[in-house]
Amino acid sequence: FYRYCQEKSYTITYKRMSTINPQLSFKDLTSFGVGGPGQELTFCESSEQLETALNSTDAMPWILGFGSNVVVSDEGLPGLSLIINGGDIEQRDDLFIADSGVWWDDLVVKSIEAGYWGLELTSGIPGSVGAGVVGNIAAYGQSVADTLAWVEIYDFATKKSWQRNANELELTYRSSNIQQNNMVILRAAFRLHKTPQKPLEYASALSVAKEMQQDVSTLHGRRISIIESRKRAHSLYDPKNDIYNKTAGSFFKNPIVSESIAEKLVAFDESNKSTHEIKKQNLVHGGNTQRVSAAHVLLAAGFHRGQNWGDVGLNQSHILKIENLGNAKAQDIFDVVHQIQETVTEKLGIELETEVKFLGQFSGKLYGR
Repeated sequence: FYRYCQEKSYTITYKRMSTINPQLSFKDLTSFGVGGPGQELTFCESSEQLETALNSTDAMPWILGFGSNVVVSDEGLPGLSLIINGGDIEQRDDLFIADSGVWWDDLVVKSIEAGYWGLELTSGIPGSVGAGVVGNIAAYGQSVADTLAWVEIYDFATKKSWQRNANELELTYRSSNIQQNNMVILRAAFRLHKTPQKPLEYASALSVAKEMQQDVSTLHGRRISIIESRKRAHSLYDPKNDIYNKTAGSFFKNPIVSESIAEKLVAFDESNKSTHEIKKQNLVHGGNTQRVSAAHVLLAAGFHRGQNWGDVGLNQSHILKIENLGNAKAQDIFDVVHQIQETVTEKLGIELETEVKFLGQFSGKLYGR
């Protein structure tokens, strides 16, 4: 985003400052392309700059990376917002240490080029390393929790930083205890391996690999197969490239339901997989055969790919991807999300949680605090 702002001739500095140019808003800084201005914006290119900025303020700021998993209010965000996108990656034998603002896929590429296994199936996931750890990102059966060794945490309450081992973070499905505390990740370290630790079992990726004649027993074969799979699912994003849809990816978490409901939801699968294959996919993707695909839930509730509500719609290929089809407002997206949640609860008795975060004022309530 620093390069983006330079190209747009926006005035930014690496010290605390007020946003003078009203054109610089979260609409320019998020993948959804919505959001109002930041009252104060500080851009950080390293963990050192991030820690300095945190030390210089008395109130807990908003922390954003590349804006690929958030919807920021049309009113923008009050107070200070720290935008962290940039940093270094250090390799110490099998330990890869990355600043929190490193683009996640840059870390993946570096590990693959060094010949280490453990991150390859997360190729192409958009966002920063810090956000990836906070949300315990996962794809194709591989998650942050599999290889995370430790994090360097900044505690805003004490204004001090220290290391915490991965087993202290309560890393579960799309979650960690960092989300519940006023703590900020400065760095994260991953313990990787010279040999494969788990097979690639996700059916769609294996099908792509076979079609492309890629050997998934190799790091590069796996990466090529995963990137192509994500491309076909409209799951790639580059903040420097305008060709990608305005979306934050899969909007809802996969819910855990009863065994009987899980069996019924299988009927709504559109990929012609068997019940056994779908249960295996649920296990690989969510760690539990009863953590069903949120896509199946939406289909069972009567929603369909390509459905739209004015400028807000569901992706033509991937029903879980809510999109800004042109000139949607953040509030429009919020309203559609709540309509979907209410319909699912009413028809199926299932509570859908959002994976994407709302930040700021929506319908008179402050979110993200």
